[in-house]
Amino acid sequence: MSGLQCCSNPPTINPSSGSGHVEKLGGLDSYVTGFPDSKLAILLVSDIFGFEAPNLRKLADKVAAAGFFVVVPDFLYGDPYAPEDANRPLPVWIKDHGPAKGFEDAKPVLGALRRKGFSAVGAAGFCWGGKVVVELAKHNFIQAAVLCHPSFVTVDDIKAVKVPISILGAEIDHMSPPEVVKQFEEVLTAKSEVKSHVKIFPKVAHGWTVRYNVEDEAAVKCAEEAHQNLLEWFLNHVKGIRSSL
Repeated sequence: MSGLQCCSNPPTINPSSGSGHVEKLGGLDSYVTGFPDSKLAILLVSDIFGFEAPNLRKLADKVAAAGFFVVVPDFLYGDPYAPEDANRPLPVWIKDHGPAKGFEDAKPVLGALRRKGFSAVGAAGFCWGGKVVVELAKHNFIQAAVLCHPSFVTVDDIKAVKVPISILGAEIDHMSPPEVVKQFEEVLTAKSEVKSHVKIFPKVAHGWTVRYNVEDEAAVKCAEEAHQNLLEWFLNHVKGIRSSL
């Protein structure tokens, strides 16, 4: 895995960021925000920099404001990737934090949400988290999925998706380059039973939805456009499920 783009523009981790709070859910420390009484939950699966990234928590708060209960678990167990640690480069770090483990760890979190009475759950994954979410989307664990500049996701993964899925890709992305995202789109177009949306954002790079510079007006605008697309997908395919019950 080269993954240099996975490491670019690392966030300044801030455990006190966001308007929500941290509690245990499914055995994992999780940032939670929003409306527990809505019975509609959204799971956000972070990139390699973990659940304390301020931009990710800001997005969680934004999604929550639309009427959801949003959960951002610490799938990395307090051990996000640290680019400054020369003794633990990404190929070494990833051995302890494979997306397959994230997928398994997500199951108890989703189970805890079900036990709390949540009737529909959507999930969005960013970079590393995209692989976790596509695995969830192959089963009935969630009702809708969003992949933002995913890493490790293959055409075979997309062929196995069973729930409505939106894929937001970047023009400048070595992990999921536009030609691969277009293959995803072709597969989904042929799967008429699965609702899908695929969009490639021009002039942005891998990670742009959560690792943007808040002082860069153009970067913020592109990220916010993606956030709106994500939110609309969940309003249509998670909230829409509830309204039809």
